[in-house]
Amino acid sequence: MLSEGGRTLVTGWFSLVDGEATAGDVLALSRVCEVLDARGVPYDVAWSPRFRPGGLSLEAARPEDYARLIFVCGPLHGPALAALHERFAHCHRIAVGTSVIDPDDPAVTGFHSVLARDAAGRAPTQDLSLRAPREPEAPVVGVVLTQGQREYGGRRAHDEVARRVTDWLAGTRCAPVVVETRLDSRDGRLCGTPSELLSVLERLDVVVTDRLHGLVLALRVGVPPIAVDPVRGGAKVTAQARACGWPALIPAERLDERRLDAWLGWCLERGRAVAGMRGRWLTAASDPADDLSWDLRDAAHPADAA
Repeated sequence: MLSEGGRTLVTGWFSLVDGEATAGDVLALSRVCEVLDARGVPYDVAWSPRFRPGGLSLEAARPEDYARLIFVCGPLHGPALAALHERFAHCHRIAVGTSVIDPDDPAVTGFHSVLARDAAGRAPTQDLSLRAPREPEAPVVGVVLTQGQREYGGRRAHDEVARRVTDWLAGTRCAPVVVETRLDSRDGRLCGTPSELLSVLERLDVVVTDRLHGLVLALRVGVPPIAVDPVRGGAKVTAQARACGWPALIPAERLDERRLDAWLGWCLERGRAVAGMRGRWLTAASDPADDLSWDLRDAAHPADAA
């Protein structure tokens, strides 16, 4: 039986510069770390600098510091894993929760032990992500942005607004969901009808948007929007926020993380109730279409209008 003495390096595709960090892989990592913590095994996790720049990189990890290497989740294949075996040749190497495509691949045979989730000739096992510990739920924030609207010319700040909003989201504890208001019945990745889009919006906690319809459709379903007007000096987003009596509005010239943080906190606390009441009022209020019948009457009977 392998001694639990010595330090362990935990790796996966999330450790490789050309790899990727998927939610499933990182949850599987959490499950392995949970087991190591429970058994008092000291360990480090190697991260790709593209995903976690401040973490320990695989390149910076010194092989002589470790007695064991664990590779978590994903398929076992390719030269990157073969290189891992070569570099950490003195370590006892274990793969856990992985897929074995070719059992003769050096990426597979280089491990002393493979606790596979699926492999030819073996009964599959459950993925490690199923039992991984879960952090507290994060608010779900719909992101409705545009980089178009060239009609505003030199007043456009759309690109800068989109950059600042997405940079802010990257540092905020939330689950961002990119929402596209453009409909396309032929593209299964987009909503095909307004009803489908409203169904998406009403499942969100907050919407952050620089689009007029991102603002009003969120209010229609009672979801608080953070509206950013991407036009310097204000334009239709500002006008519509005023028409709807909605306070969570940030002009492009005043957009910063402090204001975004403040409005996000407000939306998650009081904003939902306010948006619900505002949405009910707005859907029952009059709008310019109510006056259309008078214009149609005047157009049909110009003499009466005179």
